[in-house]
Amino acid sequence: MQMMIGNLTILAAALSAVALAGCASAGKSGEGQISKAPFGKTRDGTPVDLYTLRNAHGVEAQICNYGGLVTSIKVPDRNGNFGDVVLGYDNLDDYLKSSPFFGAMVGRYGNRIAKGKFTLNGVIYTLPVNNGPNCLHGGIKGFDKVVWQAKSLATPDGPALELNYVSPDGEEGFPGTLKVTAVYTLTSDDALRLDYTATTDKDTVINLTQHSYFNLAGKGDVLGHQMYLNASQFTPVDSTLIPTGELRSVAGTPFDFRQPTTIGAHINDNDEQIKIGNGYDHNFVLDKPAGKLGLVARVTEPTTGRVLEVLSTEPGVQFYTGNFLDGSLTGKGGWKYQFRNGFCLEAQHYPDSPNHPKFPSTVLKPGEVYRNTIIFKFSAK
Repeated sequence: MQMMIGNLTILAAALSAVALAGCASAGKSGEGQISKAPFGKTRDGTPVDLYTLRNAHGVEAQICNYGGLVTSIKVPDRNGNFGDVVLGYDNLDDYLKSSPFFGAMVGRYGNRIAKGKFTLNGVIYTLPVNNGPNCLHGGIKGFDKVVWQAKSLATPDGPALELNYVSPDGEEGFPGTLKVTAVYTLTSDDALRLDYTATTDKDTVINLTQHSYFNLAGKGDVLGHQMYLNASQFTPVDSTLIPTGELRSVAGTPFDFRQPTTIGAHINDNDEQIKIGNGYDHNFVLDKPAGKLGLVARVTEPTTGRVLEVLSTEPGVQFYTGNFLDGSLTGKGGWKYQFRNGFCLEAQHYPDSPNHPKFPSTVLKPGEVYRNTIIFKFSAK
C-alpha cells in the first residue's frame, strides 16, 4: 500500500510538472486561451515571438512582440465562415523588409509632426524627417520597430498579452524616458481591446495608436464597405498632409459619414482635400468627450455581413484608405495588396498637435499617467 501511495505521489508530481511546463507556451483565461510560437529574429538576432489569443467563439487574434504588430484577426461572417480581416505578412522577414505600418503599434507620436520640429517649454526639439518634409509615426525607428517585453495574462475579460517598452530620453529626438505598457485583450464578446499607459520623467509629447489595415471581405478593395463616422468636423491639410489648424464642418463635403455611406461613394470627387490625400487620409474630430470611451466608427461589409465597431477614448481618428498601396507588396496567402485594398481607423490625437496650441494637448508631465483605450469589436449581420 505504501508503495502504491508513493507511486501515485510521483505520478501526480510528474503530471503537475508537465502542466506547468505547458503554461510556458499556452495559457487559459476564462473561456479563452493564449499561446506563443517563434516568429523569427530581427536583423541583430533578437528572437521574436507570435502570440495567438483565442476566445470560446473561435475568434482569434495574433500579435507579435516586434512592434506590437497585429498580424491577423480571424472572425466569422454571417454564415459562420472565419476569415482574416487585416492586411499583413506571413513571416517576420517581410515586416522587416518593407511594411507601411501593417498592424503596428505606433509611437511615440502617431501621425505627422510638421518639418520634424516642435517647441516644448521654450526648447526646440528636432525629430527625424521620414515622410516628405515631416516626421511620421515616431520617426525612423518608432515603436513599431522595437522588440517589446511580453507577458501572457489571464483576465476576467479574456486572454491578454502585455507588452512593455522603455524609450530612453532623446530616442528619435523626443524628450524624457518614457515607460510604455500596451495590453491587448481578446474579449468574450469578440472584441480586441487595447489599453495603453505611459509615464515620463520629463515633459514630453505622446500620441499612441494602432495601425491595422482592415478588409472585412478578406479580399479586393474596400470601396463597397459602408462607413459611419461619429464626426461632424475634420481637420483640413496642406499639400504635405499637415493640418492647417482649421476645424471644418463635414456637411456638404465628401467627408460626411454621419449616415452610413460606402467608402467609395465620394473618394474620387473633385474636391481639393480628396485630391491632396489621393483619397481619405484625414483626421476626423469625434463628437464625443475626449478621454471618455465612446463610439468612433461602425463599418459594415455587405457581402459577408461582417461589422466592425471602433470605440476609443481619443479625441480624433485618422481615416486612411490605403492610398499608397500599389501592388508592389505581396502579403498573406500571396495577396498582392493593391490601391485601396485596406482601410485604417487610427484613433488618436490630432496630427501635429504639438505645433497647434488650440488642438487638444498631447503633453505628458512627470507624475501623470497617459491612458488610451481603443476597442475593435466584431460581429456579423
